[in-house]
Amino acid sequence: MFRRPRKILLGLIWLYQKTLSPDHSKAWKGVFPTGHCRYFPSCSEYARLAITKHGALKGGLKSAGRILRCNPWSKGGVDYP
Repeated sequence: MFRRPRKILLGLIWLYQKTLSPDHSKAWKGVFPTGHCRYFPSCSEYARLAITKHGALKGGLKSAGRILRCNPWSKGGVDYP
């Protein structure tokens, strides 16, 4: 019962990574051959790792914080959940 929100979120992240993500989808590889994200791992990969490790609620909150930190004025860098 408690795994359903986690699976739904992970499925949405997988869909985003395969279709829209400049760092993960094959459609964008010609435009961004080395990726686009300032952080490692990318924000969507960070979200996937955080939700897998911490669950839907805490992992979702950590992911939201990461997305808020990701902006043009951010230095970026290595950041693991």
